[in-house]
Amino acid sequence: MSLVTLKEVLQPALQNGYAVAGLVTLGWEDMRAYVAAAEAENCPVILQAGPSCRDHTPLPVLGKMFRHLAESASVPVVAHLDHGYTAEDCRIAVDSGFTSVMFDGSRKPLSQNIDETAAIAEMARAAGVSCEGEIGFVGYSGGEGSAGTDPEEAAQFARESGVDAMAISVGNVHLQQDKEGGLDEPRIRAIEALTKVPLVIHGGSGVPVAQRTALARGSKICKFNIGTELRMAFGNALRDAVNADEARFDRVQILKETHDPVVAAARQVLKAFKPA
Repeated sequence: MSLVTLKEVLQPALQNGYAVAGLVTLGWEDMRAYVAAAEAENCPVILQAGPSCRDHTPLPVLGKMFRHLAESASVPVVAHLDHGYTAEDCRIAVDSGFTSVMFDGSRKPLSQNIDETAAIAEMARAAGVSCEGEIGFVGYSGGEGSAGTDPEEAAQFARESGVDAMAISVGNVHLQQDKEGGLDEPRIRAIEALTKVPLVIHGGSGVPVAQRTALARGSKICKFNIGTELRMAFGNALRDAVNADEARFDRVQILKETHDPVVAAARQVLKAFKPA
């Protein structure tokens, strides 16, 4: 059984100069491909169930799917709740067999974010589960703007919340389709100088690959969330499969043809985070 907690994969990454990919899942086809990619690259992987995934499939079902894949995998697999917005989201995830929860209180005032995150971190720890929090707000491409993380507030958040990982806002943007953004490295250095907690980048698809690798090997950023670029790989493969034969209607046969392209795309993502 290769099911592990977030802390169990991020602490070795922090100590040994690499990062672990948090791959955003939407269904069985992509999560299965992500584990196959991690096995091919011989590295750990974090399977993430975000809000849109949970809208489509209930958390108890997702927990079983993640655990089934982890139990037969040859590499460490984390079952992670991404962007839990309430304590109830996180509690259901813990009860559903997730090994890690991310509570997103980033829109709230600092003191409220700390208090609520600390309570969830304590609940998670009592169940043997890791907790990720967020300080500063990571915005959305074409939507809400970001509020960059203040280093002093990050230090206070890390100290008082008790999280195992801390997501920060340093120029990253959710749902970005190109890789032209780049991260604010001076802000990253200022944050990591004040804290020992592994750092997390949401919206990793918008970060140039060379910068991903450099930061994975030379900073306290130990987790990059990657969703959009893999959604694009899946969508392109699905479109090709559908268009290849207009008479075909069996979705199992169609979906099978997404597997190899998504594995290939995920392998490229994972390679960028491996140690030198």
